[in-house]
Amino acid sequence: MKEILVEEIISAVEQLCIDANYDLGSDIMTGFKQALKDEPSPLGREVLDRLIENAVIAQEERVPMCQDTGMAVLFVEIGQDLHVAGGGLTDAINEGVRRGYEKGYLRKSVVKDPFERVNTGDNTPAVIHYDIVSGDTLRLVVAPKGFGSENMGGLKMCKPSEGLEGAMQFVVDTVDRAGGNPCPPIIVGVGAGGTMEKATYLAKKALLREVGKHNPEGRLAEIEAELLDRINRLGIGPQGFGGVTTALAVNLEVYPTHIAGMPVAVNIGCHATRHKEITLLGREV
Repeated sequence: MKEILVEEIISAVEQLCIDANYDLGSDIMTGFKQALKDEPSPLGREVLDRLIENAVIAQEERVPMCQDTGMAVLFVEIGQDLHVAGGGLTDAINEGVRRGYEKGYLRKSVVKDPFERVNTGDNTPAVIHYDIVSGDTLRLVVAPKGFGSENMGGLKMCKPSEGLEGAMQFVVDTVDRAGGNPCPPIIVGVGAGGTMEKATYLAKKALLREVGKHNPEGRLAEIEAELLDRINRLGIGPQGFGGVTTALAVNLEVYPTHIAGMPVAVNIGCHATRHKEITLLGREV
């Protein structure tokens, strides 16, 4: 059995919150630069130039790349042979978020109740997805989610008779309705199968995949490529000003489902689809 102290977890989450908001992923930056070569619209290229400049300034000056520093979403993989010592794991994660948003001067955007709308003042609680895995390590992925893009997602409980084409059309229609609101170029996460909540979880988790990496199953990779082509032919373009760079990637994840259903969810990540991760090692006890 190995253990890890809650203070290590708090410190790790604190730093991940800051780094995720200051440092754009190299995969997205590469996507911007490639899009700059392929984008025929002069205004679209101008926007891409500004997005690249913005990301560089944020990284060099250690400031957030976007004023919406998001609601903290965490994907946590905890080894079944690891013991968390000194407190609770959820409490430690929320304390790390609290410290990170304070230390990093990150906007605190969480309200305690969805109807009364009173700000919690520290951007907690986080949304935490736990997965118990084999081993004795703790993997933490912090993915701050801004709501300009979050509000543009959707879920459809498709009928099985609608088939693949019906599912794909729902994805394209969702992006089309979103237009420039989610600050394109976007990453489109798609989850299909499972139950209502499983599909939405898969769509959110799909946003973590590196831009340029496709689903390892060839059939699904082909669907991703077709969806990306159809989305980029919508003409929305960078920041909604027109062009062929509406999305940098479409990432599809699937799960078995019931014979009577075909849930399909879309979660859109903005041009600053942020996520940073770390794997912490336990100590022998």
